[in-house]
Amino acid sequence: MSARHILAIDQGTTSSRAMMFDARLRIVASAQKEFPQHFPASGWVEHEPEDIWDTVLSTAREAMSRAGLTAQDIAGIGITNQRETTLIWDRRTGRAIHRAIVWQDRRTAAHCARLVEAGHEELVASRTGLRIDPYFSGTKIAWLLDNVPGARRRAEAGELAFGTIDSFLLWRLTDGKVHATDATNAARTMLFDIGRGAWDEELLALLDIPAALLPEVRDCAAHFGDTAPELFGAPIAVRGIAGDQQAATVGQACFDPGMVKSTYGTGCFALLNTGGSPVRSGNKLLSTIAYQLDGRRTYALEGSIFIAGAAVQWLRDGLGIIEKASETGPLAEAADPAQDVYLVPAFVGLGAPHWDSAARGAMFGLTRGTGPREFARAALESVCYQTLDLIDAMHADWPGADKGKRAVLRVDGGMVASDWTMQRLADILDLPVDRPTVLETTALGAAYLAGLEAGLLPEPDRFADQWRLERRFSPAMAGSERKHRVAGWRDAVRRTLTKG
Repeated sequence: MSARHILAIDQGTTSSRAMMFDARLRIVASAQKEFPQHFPASGWVEHEPEDIWDTVLSTAREAMSRAGLTAQDIAGIGITNQRETTLIWDRRTGRAIHRAIVWQDRRTAAHCARLVEAGHEELVASRTGLRIDPYFSGTKIAWLLDNVPGARRRAEAGELAFGTIDSFLLWRLTDGKVHATDATNAARTMLFDIGRGAWDEELLALLDIPAALLPEVRDCAAHFGDTAPELFGAPIAVRGIAGDQQAATVGQACFDPGMVKSTYGTGCFALLNTGGSPVRSGNKLLSTIAYQLDGRRTYALEGSIFIAGAAVQWLRDGLGIIEKASETGPLAEAADPAQDVYLVPAFVGLGAPHWDSAARGAMFGLTRGTGPREFARAALESVCYQTLDLIDAMHADWPGADKGKRAVLRVDGGMVASDWTMQRLADILDLPVDRPTVLETTALGAAYLAGLEAGLLPEPDRFADQWRLERRFSPAMAGSERKHRVAGWRDAVRRTLTKG
């Protein structure tokens, strides 16, 4: 194959990024652009679809230019995206009928509460592996159909298309020729039967969503279509798609049951590979599709933390305590160890394993001596404590967990660059934490899927052999101190929850 490069499009919550990889999955060039966030009401979060498209297209072109490559040099495009964020657009024009409703958005909380009160939790959990929550796409679609004038009529007439961000980008990249998604993104809609691998008619009826809106569901590594020639000078095949957390799971080479990865971005998302069968959680975790290759689905238990890096952004933008994120580690290290200050960052509710959408953020243990250092430590530690809650729930759920063997957590995302945070994470978890040499594992996973489909990269077992460790953080905190700190965290969470 003369084309020996892969272009990864990583469309995230606050920015779009494009990364060019060579045939050995080394980063050749990259480009990134932030875009505005919109908060039209309390608990509402929206993105302008054209901002997303413009930043994706411009960063892709910029990465190609920086690498000195043309479309003929690129074997394929891999797309990874913020999951659950919901768009509906006009099939004729490709224009969205409303801003994208972001995964963090809580406007459908009342609708979700009515579904729970009506007794639909078991149906949703048994088919989708999910909980009824505003986080997922299903009730967002229903809101758009009910609140955009004429949308429901047009949807029923087949004039509109729904998609998560991957589908919208694919539609735009192929000039409207392809309306498709992959199994991992479909699994986050609350409309997809993860056991059968198909859209569920009963759930569509429950939410009153016309099937005509929905995209075709394909493998994560597949030929999704070719880009319009005018975009990059010549067509490029789109060969891989996966939601961001599943792409990171692939990028971390977590292909064996029992392997765990945790990604620390705006939120934090931990996935445990459970193999070829979904595991029903008894601890309020999600059962989801980790990836689908050659028509075979591999499943995962997932825990979602809504606020991770966003807590650091709050210190910077909300409180003005810091000017840049890198200041938090040194501040936390200098904090008074005698002060037990806890931040429960429930700014948009609490995710797994609590799932309390009405909870709001709180701080505990403040004294007259509490200052920026203690605030920084509490913000970083909140991510560690929330990860502990997820890992404990995972080990309680998964029948393959070997209680006599210490697990290892593979980490990635922006926050893992902080040595202080990663050491505190290992201390709180009482587990080794492995940081890879390539931290951009989300883009790496998307690139791998596209390269696999193109025949440029090896099968998963051989790809896993290429994973490289940059540093292992081993637990060093005394057991008594850990027990004290964890007890304080759990008391803080208990005081924050609005329901048992």
